[in-house]
Amino acid sequence: MENNLTTDVLQYQLALTLLPGVGDITAKNLVGYCGGAEAIFKEKQQALLKIPNVGQIVADKIKNGKEQSLKRAEEEIRFIEKNKIKPLFFTSDQYPKRLKACNDSPIMIFVKGNGNLNPEKCIAFVGTRKASDYGKTTTEKLIADLAETDGMMIVSGLAFGIDITAHKASLKCKIPTAGIVAHGLDTLYPAEHRNTAEKMQAEGAVISEFMSKTNADKENFPKRNRIIAGMADAVVVVESGIKGGSLITADIANSYNRDVFAIPGQVDKEYSKGCNALIRDNKANLIQSAADIEYFMGWDKTDVKSIPKQARLFEDLNPEEKQLVDFLKENSKVDIDTICFRSGVKLNRIPALLLNLELKGVIKIIRERFMI
Repeated sequence: MENNLTTDVLQYQLALTLLPGVGDITAKNLVGYCGGAEAIFKEKQQALLKIPNVGQIVADKIKNGKEQSLKRAEEEIRFIEKNKIKPLFFTSDQYPKRLKACNDSPIMIFVKGNGNLNPEKCIAFVGTRKASDYGKTTTEKLIADLAETDGMMIVSGLAFGIDITAHKASLKCKIPTAGIVAHGLDTLYPAEHRNTAEKMQAEGAVISEFMSKTNADKENFPKRNRIIAGMADAVVVVESGIKGGSLITADIANSYNRDVFAIPGQVDKEYSKGCNALIRDNKANLIQSAADIEYFMGWDKTDVKSIPKQARLFEDLNPEEKQLVDFLKENSKVDIDTICFRSGVKLNRIPALLLNLELKGVIKIIRERFMI
């Protein structure tokens, strides 16, 4: 269990996820108003009714489902302790920050592994379960090239095809990789990937939002897909039919304002149709290499190499420009709002100063973010 997390606190957190009819968004709303999971269960029903978007139906479900939910939570704690699973409530510092920013993110996830879930960079790979040799080779090449980028983690869904290819390629290239599954961590689907999943846990993780005894039912996979999209900076669709889970993940990623990339394919190939449609409909950027991903994400290696040359220009800066540059050194690739509120420079001076710094070649604007 997470350090300093008592059994009582965890029991109430788990029980909150078990209340029928209380989804992730409502649960977070309740936590925000009551101050914690335990407080929700101990709050008077009349007080619950005063919380916005909590009506009589939800209040009744909390009251009537309390006892059974707490009992099931107690059973789950025994499973968690026995199998060394880390339960992360959405208020935990270890909960994936990218995922936490999504309004429908799970209020609780279960983690098996030692990986850092808040890496500097994170790319998700998704695609068909019936991957072609072209799809597998392309995935392996992209990941091998991404291995040169520091702070990288690869996320996928541990399914057949592109998913397992991405995980195996990550292990081969010594990149931490996380697999998101659509069932409880008392099993693994598909079972053929158990060996790979175990290897992933050394530097990465296997993650689920589902408690033990939850089967890999059809309706769980779209839920799993939102975690894949939410944990990543960007989603790469390698091969996909015109319908399927990969396109669902791409749509979710777009709704989260994540970047989506697609590998183009032959127009007469079934598993190129989904990628080509994403590109055609402006739902994904066309990529052909890891360098394309790095360029779109602002991770271009040429930016890193240019820093020593820019350092010579710092002597010519006025005090306000120097203040902005010092801020950007400590806060790489920040947006204009962050600069305005945290740099300490007068708001009305920032646009002109940023323009001057760009013209001097001291900073670079990439996808509306500013960096040294």
